[in-house]
Amino acid sequence: MPRAARKAQMLAVAEEVFAERGYLAASMDEIAERVGVSKPMLYEYFGSKEGLLVGCIDKARTELREATEQAVIGADSPESMLRLGLLAFFRFIAERRQSYGLLRHEAAVTVPSAVEEIEAIRRQQTDLMIGWMGLSLPGADALELEAAAEILVGSCERLAQWCERRPEVTPERATDLLMTAVWTGLASRAGD
Repeated sequence: MPRAARKAQMLAVAEEVFAERGYLAASMDEIAERVGVSKPMLYEYFGSKEGLLVGCIDKARTELREATEQAVIGADSPESMLRLGLLAFFRFIAERRQSYGLLRHEAAVTVPSAVEEIEAIRRQQTDLMIGWMGLSLPGADALELEAAAEILVGSCERLAQWCERRPEVTPERATDLLMTAVWTGLASRAGD
């Protein structure tokens, strides 16, 4: 199997095991067995169990960026762009509910390098929001754009946590709730 395909397979299995057992209870032996490789091969690819977890988070970051970027292609207005981007985020989280919960709760507390990777996801989404809003507000103050993006990303994260406790809330409903809360202020800045 090509190295890239093997690495992707290892990450997919590791994410499953981490989500099922929790990071601390997950073992490299079980992950290696499920993948069908030796434990030393896992270490060759990732260096440690922590490195494997960081690899899982990095993979999720890449996938989230791709999902949100693809979602806004063809948006016909700033409101549509925001709505589609938010919906992509909430769908991404809903599809990975168990893994997302693990990362938020356990990994963020027990693995220092995971904290840095999770913050990198926040930064990535903030940068995307700044870029999207900058398209709609060409003369906007950079500090104001950054603050608005931080507010949106923080709101998304808090609402995603709330959705964990409220599984009846769909990604579409979460998007509607957040749009209701934030769009009026953003629309006034966009001149809509």
